[in-house]
Amino acid sequence: MHFSSILIEKGVEAFSSLPGIGKKTALRLVLHLLKQDKEFTERFSEALYKMRRDIRTCEQCHNLSDDPTCRICTDQRRDQGLVCVVENIRDLMAIEDTGQFRGVYHVLGGVISPIDGIGPDELTIDSLVTRCERGDVKEAIMAISPTIEGETTVFYLAKKIKPLGVQVSSIARGVAFGGDLEYADEITLGRSIIARTPYGE
Repeated sequence: MHFSSILIEKGVEAFSSLPGIGKKTALRLVLHLLKQDKEFTERFSEALYKMRRDIRTCEQCHNLSDDPTCRICTDQRRDQGLVCVVENIRDLMAIEDTGQFRGVYHVLGGVISPIDGIGPDELTIDSLVTRCERGDVKEAIMAISPTIEGETTVFYLAKKIKPLGVQVSSIARGVAFGGDLEYADEITLGRSIIARTPYGE
């Protein structure tokens, strides 16, 4: 792909560095921005800059947040004793989109995978255990993708928090083994949360 402008070429390179965006799509985006007035482009770039500069991680659940504690954790209408444990932010968003869950979350930041060099210390397991030790958590729903690594992680977590008097449950297997939660349809995922079962039974 040849460009008459180095600036356009750099713009295309910037957009195409994003996942799922090829050179042709990147060029369409660049040309679209060039059709807009300069104020639009300034607002667009400012929004991205502010997002990257000011976004933080919730001190309680590790969700993305504008404030030290995210909106979900501070929502008093939610059941603070019901915690849905997820692998990543995308899974949290997928469950929120179902509209079926009214508890709070805990984002692990991954799953235990020795082959990838990811052990319990690389995840937010310690802060989940701390929440359980405080007595804040009555039930922990393990909404983790049903893979070998996911099952290993659930087993490890159950061993850590069950002795603390926390009920551990798993989402119902409407989600196929080896699948990713973020790709499950909303109805299946929502029903899986509602029809959760006690872990290990």
